[in-house]
Amino acid sequence: MNSLQLFLPCAAGVEDYLATEARTITGLGDAQVRPLRAGVLVDGSWREAMLLNLHSRLAQRVLVQLSRTPYASESDLYQAASELAWETWFTPRHTFRIDITAQRSPLRSLNFAALRIKDAVADRFRERAGSRPSVDTHWPDVRIFAHLTNDRMALYIDTSGEPLFKRGWREDKGDAPLKETLAAAMIAASGWQPDQGVPLYDPCCGSGTIAVEAAQMACRMAPGSQRRFGFERLLPFQPHVWQQLREQARSAEIRPSELLVFGSDVAHRMVDFAQRNAQRAGVAHALELRGGDALQRMPPGKTPGVLLVNPPYGERIAAAGVAGERSQERAQRVQGGSRIEGRLGLSRAPAATRGGREHALMAEDNDDFFQRLSSHWKRNYPGWTAWLLTPDRDLPRRMRLRESRKIPMWNGPIECRLFRFDLVAGAMQPRSAPSAEPGA
Repeated sequence: MNSLQLFLPCAAGVEDYLATEARTITGLGDAQVRPLRAGVLVDGSWREAMLLNLHSRLAQRVLVQLSRTPYASESDLYQAASELAWETWFTPRHTFRIDITAQRSPLRSLNFAALRIKDAVADRFRERAGSRPSVDTHWPDVRIFAHLTNDRMALYIDTSGEPLFKRGWREDKGDAPLKETLAAAMIAASGWQPDQGVPLYDPCCGSGTIAVEAAQMACRMAPGSQRRFGFERLLPFQPHVWQQLREQARSAEIRPSELLVFGSDVAHRMVDFAQRNAQRAGVAHALELRGGDALQRMPPGKTPGVLLVNPPYGERIAAAGVAGERSQERAQRVQGGSRIEGRLGLSRAPAATRGGREHALMAEDNDDFFQRLSSHWKRNYPGWTAWLLTPDRDLPRRMRLRESRKIPMWNGPIECRLFRFDLVAGAMQPRSAPSAEPGA
């Protein structure tokens, strides 16, 4: 267990940020931490595996790669899986499940491929221990991952258990909440660092995912400090080593000397959700959450900082809040009257007319909101840097803003762009009255 090959899957576009994070967490160099497509490969140890589970904000899981072998048929999968020493990882008393993914695999059925791998694991235990572990597809003790390419199979054993975006604190959430790992990726891409004394503000905070992630960073709090992990059920697990790592993480926590993280939402219900989530995350003291219309909220302080926004998209939405002049008229067209829902304070159209996030369609009514938002930013947030995540590549034009950077980033299956806007001081300021000419 002193030499393991770890694979850290992540969302596409996050690989370089994750590689940097992994080097920081483990202290390993570039030769031991290598970004790949949709993940990062780490040459480490069991200790590094536990550290990455505890501290990584960007990885989806921490997997131990057990083998990488060629194959041509399901029989090859069975043979490769049966040759691995599964008994060094778990016992027949454990339950397990097989998760399989493929990319250009020639096999006709992934279900059958997974079944053959399962049979190989069970048969090896029966031959060596006289009994086999049971399969549990819902809450297994052990997860085995198989990934097929066109001619090779990689087998992994999972050390995370539940995906790492499940930090353990977000119990209150609205519709289509942002995953914690994607929120952390947005923060990483923005370059925000709490030790620089720069404020971070999410004016459409929803249930507070971005704000809570940033506040935990400001407190130097390990994201996995409140949850359990899959490696605690594996045979190589050493409780005393894990206890040391947890204690080291807790001793590194600090109480920030200044308030740097802010969030607001037009829906007071969502602000309540965010506040409760912040309390469970242990960072209620490190951020400020308020209700208020994104079109009216002023900067939280005098120091310019970072605006980080994940607006709703892909739904037939209309601007609401006190700054939306036609919000009441639009609300009349919504079933149920003037229902107002979170984040930007947007009223939904009837279900028959909305497309879902995956369609990434910005409604005409929504244009008015974003144009107003950009005018509000340019007028009241000079010197700030705004980052906005959206699948709509044409949004900067409609906002009448020129992006200084755009970063490809995937929100699940949705291809998005994280746009950066530099809000120049003096933009959109009212012009002074012209001076009278001599003799006038």
